[in-house]
Amino acid sequence: MGGCLSLSICMETYRKEQIMPKWCPATIVEKKIWTDGLFTLTLNAPDVSPFEPGQFLQLAVTEGDERTNRPYSVASPHGDHLEFFIVLVEDGQLTPKLWGLSEGDTLEVAERAAGSFTLKKSPRSDVLWLLSTGTGLAPYIAMLRTPEPWENYDKICVIHGARHKTDLAYTEEMMGYQQQYPGRFKLIQALTREESEGTLSGRIPALLENGQLEEEAGVELQATNSTVLLCGNPAMLDDMEEKLGQRDMKRHRTKAPGQIVLERYW
Repeated sequence: MGGCLSLSICMETYRKEQIMPKWCPATIVEKKIWTDGLFTLTLNAPDVSPFEPGQFLQLAVTEGDERTNRPYSVASPHGDHLEFFIVLVEDGQLTPKLWGLSEGDTLEVAERAAGSFTLKKSPRSDVLWLLSTGTGLAPYIAMLRTPEPWENYDKICVIHGARHKTDLAYTEEMMGYQQQYPGRFKLIQALTREESEGTLSGRIPALLENGQLEEEAGVELQATNSTVLLCGNPAMLDDMEEKLGQRDMKRHRTKAPGQIVLERYW
């Protein structure tokens, strides 16, 4: 997810919520390669228990007597078919194994999901900002495929940062939301290593600071009107939390309501 190279969710969080996974069989029904090393696996995994969009599941590959497993955010709502948006980490323990799998191959997925990075744990407001880098986009894809964000927010802005244009995924699907919900949905893509028509140039925190983000979105990002979800590279999360703090925005907690909800990965 975003800067969390292998999409690995914080293991400390996982241990608190789900210590001993019960494993379910899964079969790869589609492998979509966005660019070299960036891919989506769609699994047929009907035995996975219902979960909230934004939560994560463990995936596992077993070779002989050795099971290698890691948590990954799910890029789809609960259903028989589950999507996982993954970036290959060459020296990773699991992503090279996942990259090597093909349609029809089998692996295992945990029966129960975990994590609190969900819209049910997020405050209501006029504008929902979904900010991500890299594969940090995954939980937002899952959320957008449900009625919840469309019913609870007047406007939704997805900000996706990547290095190169080829690293941008799910663009066609999100452009479809722009056509389906004119004036209510805005996709903003930003690149840090190249310039390309239709994208902004620079890191997300810098684009907020220089005003380009709000200008492109057509709405102000303020404590009085916005809920901000952050997912991806830890440097982006830290910088954005600092800059949002300068706008009197703070992290949302059950006993201390705020405007910022974030998922941290390393």
